[in-house]
Amino acid sequence: MNKKLSNADFQPLDSGVVPRFAGLPTFMRLSIARPEEVDIALVGIPFDGGTTNRTGARHGPREVRSQSSLVRRVHHVTGLSPFDKVKVGDCGDAPINPLDLMATLDSITSFYAEIHKARARPLTAGGDHLISLPILRALATDGPVGLIQFDAHSDTYDSFFGSRFNHGTPFRRAIEEGLIDPKRFIQIGIRGAISDAANYDFAREAGVRIVFIEEFAERGPKSVMKEARELVGSGPTYVTFDIDALDPCFAPGTGTPEIGGITTREAQSMVRMLDGIDIIGADMVEVSPPLDPTGATALAGATMMFELLCVMANSPGFKS
Repeated sequence: MNKKLSNADFQPLDSGVVPRFAGLPTFMRLSIARPEEVDIALVGIPFDGGTTNRTGARHGPREVRSQSSLVRRVHHVTGLSPFDKVKVGDCGDAPINPLDLMATLDSITSFYAEIHKARARPLTAGGDHLISLPILRALATDGPVGLIQFDAHSDTYDSFFGSRFNHGTPFRRAIEEGLIDPKRFIQIGIRGAISDAANYDFAREAGVRIVFIEEFAERGPKSVMKEARELVGSGPTYVTFDIDALDPCFAPGTGTPEIGGITTREAQSMVRMLDGIDIIGADMVEVSPPLDPTGATALAGATMMFELLCVMANSPGFKS
């Protein structure tokens, strides 16, 4: 493992020297890096082979990289610069095969196993939500982890079109494989009509805490996040943010939008309330640039990645 490089070697390009519209597009204008060089590895997974309706999330990482040129160095609320606290770099894209879903799951797991071996913590831009499953397979090697999921959908269904591996099933598979502790698993923002009244039965019977949007609206972000923090406790926790957790007026470029969702301001405040949790990895998924040519959805995704980066940089795992 080689992490002898200093934080000064992993700083965003200075927009006063290189304009934001210039240079190679990397996450947050950071250097290309190897996992063994950094503490937090920013990664893209350009794959939407698990999508059941509107595609396009395979183009998410590239456009999120472009929109992340608008991310600046210091968080305006906390005053934290994650780039000064830990070493962060763009570690490229995981290898995928757009014509072979199962081979892609294996190649993603192998890629993240190397990141985990290097003791770097991944922050990922998807891709559809199925990508969370192979990431968890690589990270949850010491036992099941806690999970905080921001989403419009539970993604604990059993199968679609005869396939048990798609963007509606990753967390059912992860529970079945012992990757997630369902008693340390909370879903926030769930909403929308469902195809069968039994769609939530598996999650409920397993012990997953489901916070529907109506409960969220009644209680507010602080109350819900207080519960989330208590539920995952001090153990290792993964965070997943599906962009469709946001109301489609803020993020229209996603495959399965649901009206009546979370605002961007609420989402930012909730992620900030993750500060101090032992976050071993996180992802932001389901940005589909072809469905939003304005780039607003990708900008929301890039901004949520910065919010996640800030709390990950402050994780107890990086404290001496």
